[in-house]
Amino acid sequence: MNIALLIAGGAGTRMKQDIPKQFLTVNEKPVIVYTLEAFQKHVEIDVIAVVCLEGWEHVLEAYARQFNITKLQHIFPGGDCGQASIRNGIYALEKEYEKDDIILIHDANRPMVSADIILDCIVKTKQFGNAIPVIPCAEAMLETEDGMVSTGSYPREKLKRTQTPHGFKLGDICQLHREAEKAGITNSVASCTLMIELGKQVHFSMGSEKNIKITTVDDVDIFKALLLAKRSEWLK
Repeated sequence: MNIALLIAGGAGTRMKQDIPKQFLTVNEKPVIVYTLEAFQKHVEIDVIAVVCLEGWEHVLEAYARQFNITKLQHIFPGGDCGQASIRNGIYALEKEYEKDDIILIHDANRPMVSADIILDCIVKTKQFGNAIPVIPCAEAMLETEDGMVSTGSYPREKLKRTQTPHGFKLGDICQLHREAEKAGITNSVASCTLMIELGKQVHFSMGSEKNIKITTVDDVDIFKALLLAKRSEWLK
């Protein structure tokens, strides 16, 4: 069983909009629907679950009906941070599914995830036990203490930029979060950083520059351009 768990519990404060970023409409379709459709269409995905921002559950249900997202089987409440939202989702899924089932934890506001990224994440997770999509770091990396000036740099060849989905066996990621609770780790940036904070090894899978995360208004402009480019490819 391969389960996609979309994290849509954030309020989107960085976007400075009244509507959470994952529910913003782009080209007459909400961002989260693009993301849901990517997993709905993928033959390897059996079930979709969503950790949803409080008060938006019925909106999500309506979108699922409107856009025929038949694989959406579960909607869980969000937490007070990303780590808490993920914990809510995986603990609920643990009651329904087997510990060896594969779970792909994905940002709901990362709508351009490709079929190849999803498949490679599943394959690598089955092979290594976990998988984190990454892309090379092409820019020069500068170190700073105050966010204003820098007197040092870091070799970019030693860095990778992480994306989602993050692939795990369901039993493993639940155990990881239990270890985090015991260790007092409550607000790790992502599942991959939580793994590293607890001394675990993470394995890389395929990422893409197009697999953007929508967090700012500029990201919306980039997303619109990517949609236009994708549409042009279909016309050929």
